[in-house]
Amino acid sequence: MDREQKLRELEELRARLEQLQREVAPAAAGTEWPPRGYYAVYHVMAGFILGMFGAATSLLFNIVGSLLVGQHPLQLIRVYLTFPLGDAALQTEDNLALAVGCCLYLGTGMLFGVPFHLVLTRWLPQKDFRTRFLVVTGMALGLWIINFYLILSWLQPLLFGGNWIIREIPWWVGALTHLVFGWTMLLVQPLGTFIPYQPQGETT
Repeated sequence: MDREQKLRELEELRARLEQLQREVAPAAAGTEWPPRGYYAVYHVMAGFILGMFGAATSLLFNIVGSLLVGQHPLQLIRVYLTFPLGDAALQTEDNLALAVGCCLYLGTGMLFGVPFHLVLTRWLPQKDFRTRFLVVTGMALGLWIINFYLILSWLQPLLFGGNWIIREIPWWVGALTHLVFGWTMLLVQPLGTFIPYQPQGETT
Protein backbone atom coordinates (compact mmCIF):
# COMPACT_ATOMS: atom_id res chain seq x y z
CA MET A 1 0.00 0.00 0.00
CA ASP A 2 1.56 3.29 -1.12
CA ARG A 3 1.43 6.58 0.77
CA GLU A 4 -1.51 7.98 -1.23
CA GLN A 5 -3.67 4.95 -0.42
CA LYS A 6 -2.80 5.25 3.26
CA LEU A 7 -3.78 8.93 3.29
CA ARG A 8 -7.09 8.17 1.58
CA GLU A 9 -7.83 5.41 4.09
CA LEU A 10 -6.94 7.76 6.96
CA GLU A 11 -9.36 10.39 5.63
CA GLU A 12 -12.10 7.78 5.34
CA LEU A 13 -11.52 6.67 8.92
CA ARG A 14 -11.65 10.28 10.13
CA ALA A 15 -14.90 10.86 8.28
CA ARG A 16 -16.36 7.67 9.74
CA LEU A 17 -15.26 8.74 13.25
CA GLU A 18 -16.92 12.15 12.86
CA GLN A 19 -20.13 10.49 11.67
CA LEU A 20 -20.16 8.14 14.67
CA GLN A 21 -19.55 11.05 17.05
CA ARG A 22 -22.52 12.94 15.56
CA GLU A 23 -24.73 9.87 15.98
CA VAL A 24 -23.67 9.28 19.58
CA ALA A 25 -23.92 12.95 20.66
CA PRO A 26 -27.75 13.08 21.10
CA ALA A 27 -27.74 9.97 23.31
CA ALA A 28 -24.84 11.28 25.37
CA ALA A 29 -26.66 14.57 25.95
CA GLY A 30 -29.47 12.70 27.67
CA THR A 31 -27.05 11.10 30.13
CA GLU A 32 -24.99 14.16 30.98
CA TRP A 33 -23.01 13.83 34.19
CA PRO A 34 -23.28 15.49 36.55
CA PRO A 35 -26.88 16.35 35.67
CA ARG A 36 -27.72 19.99 35.33
CA GLY A 37 -30.28 21.53 37.63
CA TYR A 38 -32.03 19.74 40.47
CA TYR A 39 -31.29 16.01 40.68
CA ALA A 40 -34.76 14.94 41.85
CA VAL A 41 -34.22 11.17 41.73
CA TYR A 42 -31.20 11.39 44.01
CA HIS A 43 -33.00 13.60 46.53
CA VAL A 44 -36.03 11.31 46.63
CA MET A 45 -33.74 8.42 47.54
CA ALA A 46 -31.82 10.57 50.03
CA GLY A 47 -35.05 11.66 51.71
CA PHE A 48 -36.16 8.05 51.87
CA ILE A 49 -32.97 7.05 53.72
CA LEU A 50 -32.79 10.12 55.97
CA GLY A 51 -36.43 9.63 56.95
CA MET A 52 -35.29 6.53 58.82
CA PHE A 53 -33.09 8.75 61.02
CA GLY A 54 -36.04 11.02 61.74
CA ALA A 55 -38.29 8.10 62.62
CA ALA A 56 -35.63 6.44 64.80
CA THR A 57 -35.07 9.69 66.71
CA SER A 58 -38.77 10.26 67.33
CA LEU A 59 -39.18 6.62 68.42
CA LEU A 60 -36.24 6.97 70.84
CA PHE A 61 -37.83 10.17 72.18
CA ASN A 62 -41.02 8.23 72.90
CA ILE A 63 -39.17 5.29 74.47
CA VAL A 64 -37.37 7.60 76.92
CA GLY A 65 -40.59 9.49 77.65
CA SER A 66 -42.51 6.27 78.28
CA LEU A 67 -39.86 5.02 80.70
CA LEU A 68 -39.89 8.32 82.59
CA VAL A 69 -43.65 8.08 83.23
CA GLY A 70 -43.57 4.37 84.06
CA GLN A 71 -45.11 3.03 80.85
CA HIS A 72 -44.00 0.19 78.62
CA PRO A 73 -41.05 1.55 76.56
CA LEU A 74 -42.83 0.70 73.30
CA GLN A 75 -46.21 2.01 74.37
CA LEU A 76 -46.36 4.20 71.27
CA ILE A 77 -45.86 1.13 69.07
CA ARG A 78 -48.54 -0.72 71.00
CA VAL A 79 -50.99 2.10 70.35
CA TYR A 80 -50.16 2.25 66.65
CA LEU A 81 -50.60 -1.52 66.43
CA THR A 82 -54.24 -1.03 67.39
CA PHE A 83 -54.78 -0.01 63.79
CA PRO A 84 -54.55 -3.63 62.59
CA LEU A 85 -54.94 -5.49 65.91
CA GLY A 86 -57.53 -3.48 67.82
CA ASP A 87 -57.73 -3.16 71.60
CA ALA A 88 -55.64 -6.30 72.21
CA ALA A 89 -52.51 -4.51 70.98
CA LEU A 90 -52.50 -2.19 74.03
CA GLN A 91 -51.48 -5.06 76.31
CA THR A 92 -49.41 -7.13 73.93
CA GLU A 93 -46.05 -8.52 75.05
CA ASP A 94 -45.47 -10.32 71.77
CA ASN A 95 -41.89 -9.40 70.83
CA LEU A 96 -42.46 -10.28 67.18
CA ALA A 97 -45.50 -8.00 66.94
CA LEU A 98 -43.59 -5.17 68.62
CA ALA A 99 -40.61 -5.69 66.31
CA VAL A 100 -42.88 -5.58 63.26
CA GLY A 101 -44.50 -2.44 64.68
CA CYS A 102 -41.09 -0.78 65.03
CA CYS A 103 -40.23 -1.69 61.43
CA LEU A 104 -43.52 -0.25 60.21
CA TYR A 105 -42.87 2.92 62.20
CA LEU A 106 -39.42 3.31 60.63
CA GLY A 107 -40.81 2.52 57.17
CA THR A 108 -43.51 5.17 57.55
CA GLY A 109 -40.85 7.66 58.59
CA MET A 110 -38.85 6.84 55.48
CA LEU A 111 -41.85 7.68 53.29
CA PHE A 112 -42.49 10.94 55.14
CA GLY A 113 -38.82 11.83 54.88
CA VAL A 114 -39.09 12.30 51.12
CA PRO A 115 -41.28 15.46 51.09
CA PHE A 116 -39.29 17.00 53.96
CA HIS A 117 -36.00 16.48 52.15
CA LEU A 118 -37.37 17.69 48.83
CA VAL A 119 -38.67 20.91 50.37
CA LEU A 120 -35.38 21.56 52.18
CA THR A 121 -33.21 20.92 49.12
CA ARG A 122 -35.43 22.18 46.30
CA TRP A 123 -36.96 25.37 47.68
CA LEU A 124 -34.95 26.23 50.80
CA PRO A 125 -31.30 25.36 50.08
CA GLN A 126 -30.06 28.93 50.53
CA LYS A 127 -32.44 30.05 53.26
CA ASP A 128 -31.21 30.82 56.76
CA PHE A 129 -31.62 28.30 59.56
CA ARG A 130 -34.51 30.21 61.18
CA THR A 131 -36.59 30.10 57.99
CA ARG A 132 -35.85 26.41 57.44
CA PHE A 133 -36.68 25.66 61.08
CA LEU A 134 -40.04 27.44 60.85
CA VAL A 135 -40.97 25.70 57.59
CA VAL A 136 -40.04 22.25 58.94
CA THR A 137 -41.96 22.95 62.16
CA GLY A 138 -45.03 23.91 60.16
CA MET A 139 -44.72 20.81 57.99
CA ALA A 140 -44.37 18.54 61.03
CA LEU A 141 -47.42 20.02 62.76
CA GLY A 142 -49.37 19.84 59.53
CA LEU A 143 -48.42 16.19 59.15
CA TRP A 144 -49.59 15.51 62.72
CA ILE A 145 -52.96 17.18 62.13
CA ILE A 146 -53.49 15.36 58.84
CA ASN A 147 -52.46 11.97 60.23
CA PHE A 148 -54.37 12.13 63.49
CA TYR A 149 -57.43 14.28 62.88
CA LEU A 150 -58.07 14.14 59.14
CA ILE A 151 -57.30 10.45 58.58
CA LEU A 152 -57.00 8.24 61.68
CA SER A 153 -59.83 9.92 63.63
CA TRP A 154 -62.41 8.44 61.23
CA LEU A 155 -60.52 5.66 59.44
CA GLN A 156 -59.68 3.55 62.50
CA PRO A 157 -63.25 3.57 63.89
CA LEU A 158 -64.56 2.78 60.42
CA LEU A 159 -62.25 -0.22 59.93
CA PHE A 160 -61.73 -1.54 63.45
CA GLY A 161 -64.54 -0.13 65.59
CA GLY A 162 -62.41 1.96 67.95
CA ASN A 163 -60.48 5.21 68.08
CA TRP A 164 -57.54 4.06 70.22
CA ILE A 165 -54.81 6.13 68.58
CA ILE A 166 -56.57 9.45 69.20
CA ARG A 167 -57.72 8.33 72.65
CA GLU A 168 -54.48 6.83 73.93
CA ILE A 169 -51.93 9.32 72.57
CA PRO A 170 -52.19 12.76 74.24
CA TRP A 171 -52.27 15.57 71.71
CA TRP A 172 -48.98 17.03 72.94
CA VAL A 173 -47.23 13.65 72.62
CA GLY A 174 -48.46 13.28 69.06
CA ALA A 175 -47.38 16.82 68.22
CA LEU A 176 -43.94 16.43 69.83
CA THR A 177 -43.37 13.10 68.09
CA HIS A 178 -43.92 14.71 64.71
CA LEU A 179 -41.87 17.80 65.67
CA VAL A 180 -38.89 15.66 66.70
CA PHE A 181 -39.14 13.89 63.36
CA GLY A 182 -39.21 17.18 61.43
CA TRP A 183 -36.39 18.77 63.42
CA THR A 184 -34.24 15.67 62.92
CA MET A 185 -34.84 15.87 59.17
CA LEU A 186 -33.59 19.46 59.27
CA LEU A 187 -30.42 18.48 61.14
CA VAL A 188 -29.55 15.47 58.99
CA GLN A 189 -30.39 17.14 55.67
CA PRO A 190 -26.72 18.02 54.93
CA LEU A 191 -25.98 14.28 54.88
CA GLY A 192 -28.13 14.09 51.74
CA THR A 193 -26.23 16.76 49.82
CA PHE A 194 -25.52 15.69 46.25
CA ILE A 195 -21.77 15.66 45.51
CA PRO A 196 -21.05 14.34 42.00
CA TYR A 197 -18.23 11.84 41.67
CA GLN A 198 -15.20 13.18 39.89
CA PRO A 199 -12.55 10.67 38.79
CA GLN A 200 -9.10 11.48 40.08
CA GLY A 201 -7.34 13.96 37.84
CA GLU A 202 -10.53 14.97 35.96
CA THR A 203 -11.02 18.70 35.57
CA THR A 204 -14.42 20.29 36.17
